[in-house]
Formats: sequence, C-alpha cells, structure tokens
Amino acid sequence: MKTFSAFLAAGSLLLPMSMAHAQSSAHTFTVHADAIGSAMVLNGGGRYSAAGFLQGGGGFRVTSDINGGPLAGLRAGDSGHWQAVELLPSSGFKCGFPGEAGKTATTDEDTVVLQANFLRDGDPTPLSAKVFFSAQDEDPVDGGSQDVWIQGVGCDEGNVNVR
Repeated sequence: MKTFSAFLAAGSLLLPMSMAHAQSSAHTFTVHADAIGSAMVLNGGGRYSAAGFLQGGGGFRVTSDINGGPLAGLRAGDSGHWQAVELLPSSGFKCGFPGEAGKTATTDEDTVVLQANFLRDGDPTPLSAKVFFSAQDEDPVDGGSQDVWIQGVGCDEGNVNVR
C-alpha cells in the first residue's frame, strides 16, 4: 500500500508539469480578412495544439457569388458563422492566380490548417472547406501576402495573429 501511495504522490507532483507542458504547446489564432478571393469577409479565432486539439470559429459575409468549389452556392449578401471541425496536418492550395503552381501549407507554430463548416444564417446545412490562417506569407512567390486561404474561394492578405 505504501508503494501505491508513493506512486500516487509522485504522479500528483508530475501532473501540473505535464499540464503546463500541454498548455505551452497550445497556440491561439485570430483572423480578420476582408477580401478572400475577392468574394468573402471572415473574422474569428480559436486555439489548437500539435496533439490535435482544435477549437475555433467566427463569422463570414459573402461579397460576390461563389460559383465553384465546396462553398459553391453562397451568394453575395449571404452571411453566417464558421466552425473549425478538424485540425489538418497540411493541405495543398492555390490562390487562383493565372498559371499558379500548387503549394502546401503545414500546421505549425505560426500556421493552422483546418477543415471548417460554414453555416448560412437561417440554413442548418453546413458547407465544408479546407482553410488556413498563417502569421506568415504562405506564397511568397506571388504578389501580396497570402496568409488566409479558403478552398475554392482563394487567398487574402488578412490580419492574422498566431501565438
């Protein structure tokens, strides 16, 4: 019984250290982008960790009809909210520039790649798309800074903070 009590006591001393380590590997993000693919405004934030934890969401507004990709059918004037549903290790992406080569964004300490559900106000049916938010330009070859991307919509130079 003494051995078991000593084991529990040692474990209780290590628990705060392991929780502190888990918290130190967690990241938070905020985003404001007002011209994603010249079709969408998006705001929000959340948190994630390399262990796969993800929590996030925000609002969106469509400024031009979206006719292709997973968000096809969203029309200018539509608005609603988005929810982060899955942390992705990486995703290929294209911003939509003529002759653009495909690139890859990877989840790390300054970039979060995720699957998000987009829900229009008054419509419970989610539309799902891959997204990334990055504190750095994920496409330094093409003009501007591509630090926000939505699958099938495009990129934007948004205001992104990842800590």
